[in-house]
Amino acid sequence: MSFLRRRSATPAGPDFDVLAMDPGDWPGNLGAGLLPAPDGTCQGVFLRYDLFGGRGPAMIIGNLPEGSPAREVAEGEIPFEVGQLLLALENDEEVTVVGTEDTPVLQGDNLLIVRRLKLSESRISCVQFDRSDGVLVTIAAWDRPITDDLYALLKPLPAELFQQG
Repeated sequence: MSFLRRRSATPAGPDFDVLAMDPGDWPGNLGAGLLPAPDGTCQGVFLRYDLFGGRGPAMIIGNLPEGSPAREVAEGEIPFEVGQLLLALENDEEVTVVGTEDTPVLQGDNLLIVRRLKLSESRISCVQFDRSDGVLVTIAAWDRPITDDLYALLKPLPAELFQQG
């Protein structure tokens, strides 16, 4: 997968390609958060897609490289991105992972093994897949299912989006 390789030049933001939906393809507002490590490296990126009309966040897409502390969750605990979605919604309900299911999905010519997480809060949909460069992508959506059509919309975002100005 050519778009999943590490960039050779080091940008001011993450040192890996961020796979998500292009902000121009989303009918709402986009917010991005970087997870910095004490040494200044980027330990992950999460993008929050909000709908217009004050209806709140609809989706969070996280990209966490190998070694990111945000990837380390105990059995039954929710992924970092689900926690961020709950915080954005100001929902303090206790949510746990109650099951998983692996599903093969085609993205272009590439086969992804997508883990669908079943959560105790049924209004949250969550899927995860590992990229060939070791980055874990997690998509958490509120009150809308994640369908296979979404994977066709995922692409690397330009590094300039994450550079400090």
